[in-house]
Amino acid sequence: MNSEAEEGAGPGYIPVPWIAASCRDGGPGREMRIPAVYPANRLGVKVELFFDSVREMKVIDHWLAGARRVESCNCDDRPDAGDMSLVVIHGISLPPGEFGGDWIECLFTNTLEPTAHPYFESICGLRVSAHALIRRDGEIVQFVPFHRRAWHAGVSNYQGRERCNDFSIGIELEGADDAPYADVQYERLADVLAALFAAYPGLSPDRVVGHSDIAPGRKTDPGPSFDWERLYRLLSIFDSPLPKGEGI
Repeated sequence: MNSEAEEGAGPGYIPVPWIAASCRDGGPGREMRIPAVYPANRLGVKVELFFDSVREMKVIDHWLAGARRVESCNCDDRPDAGDMSLVVIHGISLPPGEFGGDWIECLFTNTLEPTAHPYFESICGLRVSAHALIRRDGEIVQFVPFHRRAWHAGVSNYQGRERCNDFSIGIELEGADDAPYADVQYERLADVLAALFAAYPGLSPDRVVGHSDIAPGRKTDPGPSFDWERLYRLLSIFDSPLPKGEGI
């Protein structure tokens, strides 16, 4: 989301060839196609997916068990209530480049005080949200149940399909494009993603993108400081090292 957000489709992805990868989920191996969002496509390396079924985090009635709940009214019904088929990773800090405080929660609950910081006057009228926020200390805050449409993606396009809010889950990381994300944020993000993959059949590691991927030229988050390879390794995706810098 960067530090600002708006609802609502920008340039789409250029179609690229798919590659086959072996995948196992505790049972017999099966083949899976890996699309352009995977670094493996660019590297031409073999990918093997290992889904960890031991993670403790669970989704119950579309809420993450253990997450702090701060409900936002900036949401509505999805056109298809059962279509959760994309996860969008965002980065946000309020004020920009500063961490801590409750300003992000205030933004998502329409309680941001415009006089608290000069930057806030320009965004206090926005009506935006995300499904969940992972703070610098690893705390997880959920604002919108996953089956409802949070207003996080704005003008967006995923593989030719516009209005990504309709079918995506938005996860914000407290951070900035040019600042490393915290170790614990990667760990909690992997936990959240594993819970989402278990809860919603339309989601899988190949359906995780950055905001910049669905709004290229308009958005840059989660930025070059986000280590996609590290996330994939936490999800136990890659079985061989990736060259440095070869990510999304």
